[in-house]
Amino acid sequence: MPEPQRRYAPIAQYKDVAALRARLSELGVRLPIDEYILTADQGSPLAQAIEVAGFRLANRWCIHPMEGWDANTDGSPSDHTLRRWRHFGASGAKLIWGGEAAAVRADGRANPRQTLAVRENCAGLHTLLEALLDVHRQRFGSLDGLLVGLQLTHSGRFCKPHDNQRFEPRIAYHHPLLDIKFGTDPNDASIVWTDDDLERLIDDFVAAAKLARELGFQFVDIKACHGYLLHEFLGARRRAGRFGGDFAGRTRLLRTIIARIREDLPGLMVGVRLSVFDMVPYQTSREIGRPMAFEDCLPYDCGFGVNAHNPLQQDLAEPMELVGLLQSLGVAMLNVTCGSPYYNPHMQRPAFFPPSDGYQPPEDPLVGVARQINIARDFKRRFPQLPMVGSGYSYLQDYLPQVAQAAVREGWIDIVGLGRMVLSYPDLPADTLATGKLARKRICRTFSDCTTAPRNNLISGCYPLDEHYKQLPEAATLRHLKRAD
Repeated sequence: MPEPQRRYAPIAQYKDVAALRARLSELGVRLPIDEYILTADQGSPLAQAIEVAGFRLANRWCIHPMEGWDANTDGSPSDHTLRRWRHFGASGAKLIWGGEAAAVRADGRANPRQTLAVRENCAGLHTLLEALLDVHRQRFGSLDGLLVGLQLTHSGRFCKPHDNQRFEPRIAYHHPLLDIKFGTDPNDASIVWTDDDLERLIDDFVAAAKLARELGFQFVDIKACHGYLLHEFLGARRRAGRFGGDFAGRTRLLRTIIARIREDLPGLMVGVRLSVFDMVPYQTSREIGRPMAFEDCLPYDCGFGVNAHNPLQQDLAEPMELVGLLQSLGVAMLNVTCGSPYYNPHMQRPAFFPPSDGYQPPEDPLVGVARQINIARDFKRRFPQLPMVGSGYSYLQDYLPQVAQAAVREGWIDIVGLGRMVLSYPDLPADTLATGKLARKRICRTFSDCTTAPRNNLISGCYPLDEHYKQLPEAATLRHLKRAD
């Protein structure tokens, strides 16, 4: 079946900043953008230090958690995992946000090769951290101003801990649309967490944070984004009991985990990566993306940061209230993101080429980028004292540094995060700050192979641009899968 005709051009076709500005104006969206990439010597805003909970972070580049589906089955790092962490260390970014999504218990993994933040994997986590630190020290001469954390997670609805490629969900509540989309029995009460089970899960998060501190991680991220468990609880209005229903109940699990860590481990920083808005799930299709039929669910009571009367739009009232609570709990920094790569990837991870389980973009991806960056600005304005990391920049490709430095200069965000861009071009932060030039052949073009591969039980990586992945047997398997699709 031929692909539908696209209604927009890829970023590479915009030959200069003026052309990109013209397209943004045509779309009616605003992004700050500089004419040129500035180096550190030229006073780049991205080279400025910033204080985070008393720590002097040496620049404004951040590496997002990049889970590779490539750890060993016991949760310890493989050579692929170590290679990725060494790239993080060599990147030049001074904030490594979690490095890896590490599950706090084995049955909470999103794949059978996810890194584990459990006592049994103490040596593996230590190896990862030391590999990153060693490379950073070798390349940049010291560890001054480098802040490294570990992201702690439970995958909830998207648990897939065994090699059978089947979801084994543990959910906050039965979602009328997600149950249909992912084939979940809406009458299966056994997969819904009990309040007693959640008390034990809280203990698991605290134990993982304690392990991270012992190993030398400077902070932990309590992951509350992208449809995973703690994010799902934020929209659990249909859940009864202490951990659902009203705003206090729905935020109780996240707040309790943070409060316990702050009480038991007062010297450990806590960050939160938070999906501050969401949208209804979209249908998987090779056509232009369409939301699942949601009319029977109105007013929509299954999301967080969603307009109940039009769930294709945002309502930031509750997310703003939650961020205020997080700040009062002593959260050191916030990483602002949105949605889920499982059910609305176009808003969470704007791309020209969709993943295999996605759909053709229903909007110019520049609109999705601008939506994230502008909403992050709204949170920064509301909470000026809370350091914040922005997401959604990779689709900007050749113009990413110009937008990033302008956003930081104009106070839209404090720190700019990089995700999939780092798989193809981990040196981008160092190159921009040292030379002001990009290696164009290494720039991520959002081919989405790094998502399509793990959706098909293969390790994640940049198969189109990274020679390491091009040479793997998985590359041939991936090509075959894409042709078959």
